[in-house]
Amino acid sequence: MGVDAPIYPVGLVVKGRRCLVVGGGHVAARKIGGLLACGAAVTVVAPEVHVAIGALTDSGVIAAIDGSPLEVHIRPYASGEAADYLLVISATGSPAVDEAVYQDAQAAGVWVNVADDPSRCSFILPAVARDGTISIAVSTGGASPALAGWLRDRAVREMGPGMGDLAALLDEGRRRIHDQGKSTETIDWRRLLDGPLPDMVRRGDLDHARSELDAFLRDQSAPPS
Repeated sequence: MGVDAPIYPVGLVVKGRRCLVVGGGHVAARKIGGLLACGAAVTVVAPEVHVAIGALTDSGVIAAIDGSPLEVHIRPYASGEAADYLLVISATGSPAVDEAVYQDAQAAGVWVNVADDPSRCSFILPAVARDGTISIAVSTGGASPALAGWLRDRAVREMGPGMGDLAALLDEGRRRIHDQGKSTETIDWRRLLDGPLPDMVRRGDLDHARSELDAFLRDQSAPPS
């Protein structure tokens, strides 16, 4: 059963922020990997963590760490320690431990997610796909993670490759307008995106895509006749 309230979608910036994952199994490994991919400073607490560390090593997450954002404590969860973090995830498989983590986080006003238990979550982890600065996130409010993943995969197939490049190109255009001291709010970006630009980027034809963007911005900047 999912959460009993509408979900308010946000994108959290966790780079350099202290986050806690309680648990040392495969589920915890997925949560740890997701946080590390976003640059979080992750602390892991569990009596055993060899399964999680093995999964992170096999997936290449450990090798990709830049700096030292991962701190591992091989011990049981200590009462009250959830209060020291920005965000907490509990994935122990032990109802008693998960409940203790949840209660501590709630009491401290810390965002908390208990794996596979939407009733003990103040935030829900969606199914996510990333391409550059583009993030596609699908949530069912905890009702069906499988459905969220299926919908995410369909959305990715529908859009095709290159969305990260497309976002970078549009960001380049917006910066050029701002550098001229102008606002981007009056630009009809939807007309540009409904044209040939996305297909050019999907094909990897970035030179023609940039020319298309240039012509569009000149047209948008031209005074009305």
